[in-house]
Order: sequence, then C-alpha cells, then structure tokens
Amino acid sequence: MLNTIRNKKVKKFAIGVLISFIVLTIGIINTPTNTQASTSTTKSTTITKTTNTVKVSGNLKVHYIDVGQADSILIEQNKHFMLIDAGNNADSNLVVNYLKQQNVSKLDYVIGTHPHEDHIGGLDVVIKSFTIGKVFMPKKTSTTATYKDVITAIKSKKLNITLPTPNTTYSLGQAKWTILTPAKNKDYEDINNYSIVCKLKFGNNTFLFDGDAEAISEMEMVKAKYDLKADVLKVGHHGSSSSTCANFLNAVNPKYTVISVSKDNSYNHPQKSTMDRLKAKGVKVYRTDECGTIVATSDGNKIIFNKKQGSYNYRDNQTTTNSNSNTTSQQNQSQTVYITKSGTKYHNANCSSLSKSKIPISLKDAKAKRYTPCSKCNPPK
Repeated sequence: MLNTIRNKKVKKFAIGVLISFIVLTIGIINTPTNTQASTSTTKSTTITKTTNTVKVSGNLKVHYIDVGQADSILIEQNKHFMLIDAGNNADSNLVVNYLKQQNVSKLDYVIGTHPHEDHIGGLDVVIKSFTIGKVFMPKKTSTTATYKDVITAIKSKKLNITLPTPNTTYSLGQAKWTILTPAKNKDYEDINNYSIVCKLKFGNNTFLFDGDAEAISEMEMVKAKYDLKADVLKVGHHGSSSSTCANFLNAVNPKYTVISVSKDNSYNHPQKSTMDRLKAKGVKVYRTDECGTIVATSDGNKIIFNKKQGSYNYRDNQTTTNSNSNTTSQQNQSQTVYITKSGTKYHNANCSSLSKSKIPISLKDAKAKRYTPCSKCNPPK
C-alpha cells in the first residue's frame, strides 16, 4: 500500500518536471537572442536612413540666359518649366526664341522678381507667347510703361498675380522651390529689396536665386534663420557692392556662383568688394559677360556647367578711355531705350516726348542707326 502511494507521487512529480521543461523550451525558442535583437535594430536604422534620402530621376537644368545687363533664368525638370525674369524690353525676342529652342510650350511658373525694366522688360511678350500657369510678382507697383505692359499682358490672358508668401513651397516636376522674400508688410526705400528670392531643391542639390536683393533683404533672411545653404548662388544685383554681404554669403556658403552682367556696363558691375568676397571664399564664378549663356545641369547629386569658370575681375575703379575725348566712360550697350517711327532721337521709357507707339531698342542699335539722345529726358549716352 505504501509503495503504491509512493509510486503515484513519483509519477506526478515526473509529469510536473516534464511540463515545466516543455514550457521553458518554448519560451527560449520564442525569445530573441542578443544578436537577433541587435540585427533587428540595425535593420530599422537602415530603413530610416533610406526614407530620408531624396531620390530623383532625370536631370534638372538651370539656364542663366545671357541678356546683358539684365536677368533671365529658365529652369526645367521633366518637361516642366519656370522662368525667373525676362531681361530688358529689347531682349523680348531673344528670350522667347531661346525658350522655343528648349521646346517650351508652357511655363508652369513665371516670376517677375521686382518691377525694374531689366527684369520684367520682356515679360509681357513671354506671357503672350506661351501658356502660363502662375505669375508671381511682389506687392510693389510702378508707373512705368514697362510695368503697365506686363499687367496688360497678364489681364489679356485672364491670369491673376500671385503675391509671394515666404515659406511657401511649389513643385516643378521632381524639384521643389520655396519663396523666401520679400517679407510681408515691409516697406523698402529701394525697389531692389522687394525682389522675390527663392530656393530650389532637386535631390541633394540646391540653387538660390537672389534677384536684385540688397544687404537689407539679405540680412532679413539671415536673421530669420532661413536655410540659405545652397550649391549655386545667383549673385544679387549683377555683382553690385550693395548685395552679397559677408553674413549672407557665409550663410549660403555656395560652391558656385553665377553673375548676370554685360560687358562694359555703365554701372561698373561686378564690383571689387563683391568679387573679393567670392575670391576669399574660393567660390567658383561663372559670368554671362565672359561665358555667354550658362547652363547648370544637376542629376540630384552633382552639378556640371556647360562653360569654363570665369574670373574674379571687377569693373569699379577701372576706366576705358574714349578716343574722341579725354573723358572716360563705360557704356551699357544692351540697355533699352525708346524711339518712334518718325523721330530721330532715342529716349528713356517715361519721356514726355514719346507717343504711345514708342518702340524699344537697345542703346547699341539706336546708336548704330544714328539716333541721338533726347535733350529732355537725358537717356544713357
């Protein structure tokens, strides 16, 4: 009897041990080892990095069109196009023809950075010549005939002007561009500081377009702590000493810069202080006066230019002797002046002697056709 009871206890104990062993084994199988846990964490980190990497296909092209002492920039990505400025009035056909050569039929975006003739002069003809998506202009009007022509062209296409809003981002194909300035509800003494400044990103490459923004506007961007870092900077105001201030240049820290400027211009652009700052930082410079039209092509990781690097030469404090006199001057041969069908004089845009049928023409062509400067409005000579 006693043996029977002992056998039952041993049997129960053995069954309990067996059950405990099975449970423990299952737990070990389902619990990851330290190596497995580490591998799982590593995979998670790798996925995060991949998610943050910007992948793009195709190329982005930025065309800095040679329009002399003026600005005009065409940006294209995957058959989507945008235009920043359109040169002087006299550059209208040049810009339109260039766009057609690039197979442009529609411009998703058109930006008139500010109402100066050397930036919006050809904009009216561009708007009339192509299908237009959005038109951006700052909240700064002008009484000039050039500005009125642009507004008329916009209205004729039943378009609206979109006012720039800082930190607003738009898509151009697989590229993104963001408006940085002008700040809202700001009054500036100089129209240049109303310039629409925008930053373009394609993959891991970035471009900054500074219009004619001067140090006041540039420092507002710096103080606002915008992400100004860019691979390529379109230098503000044609290389004038009033733009590209040291703090702004340090914030952008570009590898390359592009200056839109004409040979022998009357403004002595680019100027020594600006070129010295670029040289001190070792920034590569490309200039339309030395290179002609410049095209930068990005694949999202690297940028190549179609022209050789330009010089750090400057024009202020340098003079060109006039063989007919003892005076010295530098003339902006591409600047736009105006003539009439029957007159013999050339004029500034707002000259009271001009009729409604005024005809834009470059200063160089006006001189070649033996027009002489008007004595009332004192146009460039």
